[in-house]
Amino acid sequence: MKPDLSDPRAFLTALFHTAVARADPMLCVPPHLPPRPAGRLVVIGAGKASARMAEAVEATYGPCEGLVITRYGYGRPCHGIEIVEAAHPVPDQAGVDATRRMLDLCATLGPDDQVIALISGGGSSLLCAPVEGVTLADKQALNAALLASGMPISGMNIVRKQVSAVKGGKLAAACAPARLLSLVLSDVPGDDLSEIASGPTVASHATAQEALNLIDRWQVVVPDHLRAVIATAPPPIARSDPRLATATATIVAAPSQSLAAA
Repeated sequence: MKPDLSDPRAFLTALFHTAVARADPMLCVPPHLPPRPAGRLVVIGAGKASARMAEAVEATYGPCEGLVITRYGYGRPCHGIEIVEAAHPVPDQAGVDATRRMLDLCATLGPDDQVIALISGGGSSLLCAPVEGVTLADKQALNAALLASGMPISGMNIVRKQVSAVKGGKLAAACAPARLLSLVLSDVPGDDLSEIASGPTVASHATAQEALNLIDRWQVVVPDHLRAVIATAPPPIARSDPRLATATATIVAAPSQSLAAA
């Protein structure tokens, strides 16, 4: 049946609402949730949609243990999962404190525990755990410089991974030896899991040299001490790392899926 184009505004509005509904976590998250495990279940996450994703998890499971970080003004009501609001796109102390608490929670996990990570766009700024030798002020200045440089988001994320203790699969490594299921809402072209929120729960092939090359190519002004950290900090987690053996990830919604629905 051909669409009724007699009212173009109504038709286009209907397409818009159809596309948005396809990405609504209340609709796209539950089909990907496994049966609630008998043992300990911990929900973590970060991103502009992560609180809504947490709301969807609790609508399916009931109250859950966990902590999720979202942008100021993007909180949603949850009964067990703690929702923390922090700054985006430049991180703040609230994000640092919440990320530290999330890592402390992950440190209590064992091999019989199940973790569900809720990841969406914006997680790069909201998950903020500077590596040794990097301060919050350093990360704020670096983020601002990257945003002003015009560097593509994929390149920015490669740089961010080098100065973070959670990006580039490092959050997944912190969850080991627990089982980890990441549910990801994509906001990047091509839906590369390692690029969405800088891939905190998936492997990465990014290297320090790539990060330094990008900084030079886009003429990002970086202090000498920060360049030294980028060159020597622990690298992102490789696919072969045994700490990722029990980690899986799936995309629950993406721009291409919304477009197809429309």
